[in-house]
Amino acid sequence: MEDNKRTCLYDKHVGLGALMSPFGGFEMPIQYKGIIEEHQAVRNGCGVFDVSHMGEVLVSGKDAEAFVNYIFTNDVTDAKPGKCFYGMMLNHTGGVVDDLLVYCKDRENFFLVINASNIDKDVAWIRENSEKFNVNIEHLSDSLGELAIQGPKAESIVGTVLELPCADLEFYSFKEIESDGETIILSRTGYTGEDGFEVYASHALINKFWDKLIASGNVEPCGLGCRDTLRFEVGLPLYGNELSDSISPLEAGLGIFVKLDKPEFIGREATAKIKAEGAKRKTVGIELEDKAVPRHGYEVLSADGSKVIGHVTTGYHAISVDKSIAMALVDAEYSVLGTPVLIKIRKKTFPGQIVKKKFYKKIYKN
Repeated sequence: MEDNKRTCLYDKHVGLGALMSPFGGFEMPIQYKGIIEEHQAVRNGCGVFDVSHMGEVLVSGKDAEAFVNYIFTNDVTDAKPGKCFYGMMLNHTGGVVDDLLVYCKDRENFFLVINASNIDKDVAWIRENSEKFNVNIEHLSDSLGELAIQGPKAESIVGTVLELPCADLEFYSFKEIESDGETIILSRTGYTGEDGFEVYASHALINKFWDKLIASGNVEPCGLGCRDTLRFEVGLPLYGNELSDSISPLEAGLGIFVKLDKPEFIGREATAKIKAEGAKRKTVGIELEDKAVPRHGYEVLSADGSKVIGHVTTGYHAISVDKSIAMALVDAEYSVLGTPVLIKIRKKTFPGQIVKKKFYKKIYKN
């Protein structure tokens, strides 16, 4: 693990006895007490995640709105300050460079949150495509930390333990507030299927906030293990699994975040072509009849076993629904709900059927 970076909370994780493992170029906590216990804490109470490995970029300047619209699939035209947007940056063939969040501070300032494993690639891509625009690109990843406080009790915890006014925030919105002598960003997006908040601040303040949350006794420290099981159950994608430079947003079922009515953005032409011709592959949910656990990369076969029709992108015996389920990218003709399929797990095949890929009902703030 010598080549991996460490977040500003690394020593805290080690002190709590976390199982540490490489993820996205960082040494990250996978679990503390256990994935099931941490998963249930978020579903039923409140958990805190160190997500300081995520990357942050500030795009500012006269052409900031036009530039963000050019590299981003969603539409930030005339966005209200304080609004968050989910979408993707695409390559010229319609594959995904990364999926990201864009925070609109105002029409000349946009805060981009990118995936840890793609930071260097993304920043290079953003800079490379900014040359024709009057913008300034600030790479903030090394100076900011981030906490995600998630669960049905998150609002009360953030308000009382961290003393951050948060009840007024709507889903997919944010604000900048003063705390401990610095300006921080507080948002309400979430990646777990529960209500939740994200705090972006200096390393020193992130450490203080972490200590307050843990000391309160009402917040469970949570690792990336349950972050994955939580996001999977509500059908949210993970870059490198459901999205990649060779998987289009339309194949991933994320077309709602691709605004083809915008006049121009990178990858628009290729995506419009895929839409016109129909995506040849689609991301689906699969529910197995057995308790066997499907994993990323396992083959999905036609019901008679004669043909490989796709591959599992993520699979678990899901904690909240107590079923063996998977998301998989399969040939479009097999994507109809109720279609019987097989998943090859080691040397055996297990029967299942195509289902909706949102396996658990999301509970977000309206």
